[in-house]
Formats: sequence, C-alpha cells, structure tokens
Amino acid sequence: MTRGLIVVDVQNDFCEGGSVPVAGGARIATAVAELVEQAANRDYRCVVATRDHHIDPGHHFSEHPDYKDSFPVHCVAGQEGGEFHPHFAPAVASGKIDAVFFKGAHSASKSGFEGADEHGTPLADWLRARGVEEVDVVGIATDHCVRATALDAVKAGFRARVLLDYSVGVAPDTTASTLEDFRQAGVAVSGGTPVPQ
Repeated sequence: MTRGLIVVDVQNDFCEGGSVPVAGGARIATAVAELVEQAANRDYRCVVATRDHHIDPGHHFSEHPDYKDSFPVHCVAGQEGGEFHPHFAPAVASGKIDAVFFKGAHSASKSGFEGADEHGTPLADWLRARGVEEVDVVGIATDHCVRATALDAVKAGFRARVLLDYSVGVAPDTTASTLEDFRQAGVAVSGGTPVPQ
C-alpha cells in the first residue's frame, strides 16, 4: 500500500521556550528532521507537514486555559511562535516537505485533516490524489494534535500508524488514554517510550 508521512505541528510555540511548550519538543524536531531526510528510504510517496495558524480562534485562546479545549495564545499567524522549529525548518526550506497544511485560522482545529494547503485543498483530498492509502503520523503532541490527526486519518479511510520515536506527549495520563484511543480506533503504534515520565 502507498504510504505518506504527516508531520504534525513542529512549531516554536510547542517546543521549549514557546508559549505552550512540550518537554522534549526540540529533541523531537531534530528527530523528525532526520526522519524526513530518510523518507525516500522508507518508501514514503509524500511527506507533508501541518501547522497551527491561528488568526482569531475564539475561545481556543484563554487567559485561564484548561489545556484541553483552551490554551494560552500560541501559533499566531505571522508571528515567530507559529514558525517551524529551527531544527525542523531546514527540511521544509530544502523542499523535502511536499506540502504544508494550515489549520485553525478561526477555530481550535487540532487535526491536520481540518487543514488545507496554500491552494485550499484539504489534507485528505491531497493525499487521495496521490494514491496514498496509509499514513505515518509524527510530531507534537502525541496526546493532542497527533492524536486528533491519527484518529481523523482512520475516519477518512486511511490506515494510520503513530511513530512514538518521533512524537512527544504532554502528560502521562493523557498520553496513556490516547494510546487506548488509538487501540480502539485501529491506529497502529510503533516504537518509542509510550508515556512521558
């Protein structure tokens, strides 16, 4: 089956020093960049990246966030926090990413499948047009946007696998429950230490 790689939200605000930092984010940015370099050897038909791109996401931004549905201001369109992390950005600049899908301009939009490329093409349509049937999902964070993207991949009719060596979770409890969600939905999981310590 034809496989694609989806890199989820490897952005400054989700790494150390950002407004919603995930411990280990910078390390994962480096690991994902290395994975992208190896993409041809892993038989990926294409490699895409998603990016939070908030303009006015409403209640998703909050001064009193619950860190489930609402968060501090992050990944605002045109600001440094929304840019790809420096460890990953060269992979994008070098042309090794086939397309970038922007999500969340006016909503929370955790899933990459809610995003569209610069031409307005939704991720699922873009992948199908290239014959992709299976996707590997990596990035930040396992228990938030990676979770939503992988689950939506299955809903959209793709076979999905999350590569834990190239993903990082926020918290042990939510990551553990995410792995159970994956099991129930038929999302495969490969490698890594499943739950952050």
